[in-house]
Amino acid sequence: MDWTLEVVVVPVSDLAASIAFYRDQVGFDLDHETVNDYMHVAQLTPRGSGCSIVLGNLPSQNEMAPGSLRGLQLVVADASAARDELLSRGVKASEITVFDERDGGTFFGFADPDGNTWAVQQLRVRADKPLIPVEHRTRFGGA
Repeated sequence: MDWTLEVVVVPVSDLAASIAFYRDQVGFDLDHETVNDYMHVAQLTPRGSGCSIVLGNLPSQNEMAPGSLRGLQLVVADASAARDELLSRGVKASEITVFDERDGGTFFGFADPDGNTWAVQQLRVRADKPLIPVEHRTRFGGA
């Protein structure tokens, strides 16, 4: 049986500001924003990922303090290029650290406006072997 991780709930204090940060500065795709009598949530997905984040006021989100999530991890083929992209969009990112010269041993980090933290790991193999091949990226028309 396959068990896939498809959504991570991220606690934030300001939904509009968080959508803008993740969409416009980090570069996630905004899959949908839902507003009704029961909730106001947004789902965003990093390009190339099978897992999304959900921001908003679901009961599970209301149980977590904004900014309390630590160490969410993204993977990129080129840490330097990814860091440069974030910096160019106004995201404060840490310096790149090489813990191990082997593929997977290079990291940097950043935080969202509430203080939820992200680690970005370089896996050069993703350049040739993306986790989700481009031809299979059909989520909401994303590529």
